[in-house]
Amino acid sequence: MSTDLQWLLLRNYNSFIVKKGPEGRAFSAEPGNLRSLHSHKFSGLANAKTIDIRDSGSGIQVTTRKSKASPHAVRPARTTMTIRNRSGPRRALGIVSGLAKRGYRPDLRTAALARTSALIAAQNEKKPAFPKKKRGKKAAARS
Repeated sequence: MSTDLQWLLLRNYNSFIVKKGPEGRAFSAEPGNLRSLHSHKFSGLANAKTIDIRDSGSGIQVTTRKSKASPHAVRPARTTMTIRNRSGPRRALGIVSGLAKRGYRPDLRTAALARTSALIAAQNEKKPAFPKKKRGKKAAARS
């Protein structure tokens, strides 16, 4: 079945659709949707090749779907790469952008890099804010 036909069937009848307001944009919570937008380009269900980037306990998990696999195969139809937390952000971004450079959905490169960057930023602990020193007349009045 072609991806266009799959999208036409899934477009209006899908359990992952999240609609916000009567005239607002429709979002999607499906696996493999990098931007969480309800569109054919970002759909993880209707496309033969998908990239799914998730946060796991051991690091960031990048899962790709093999386009030549049988539609009934679940486990062997996917390739999973795990980027450890201590690998660093530049290595993680290099692995994700390498998928697009090898020709696997190059149109999703910016979305994949944005999702990876957001996950890396969420994993980092925030530094404590130091109190600001008083300067000028307020510092002189205090001492």
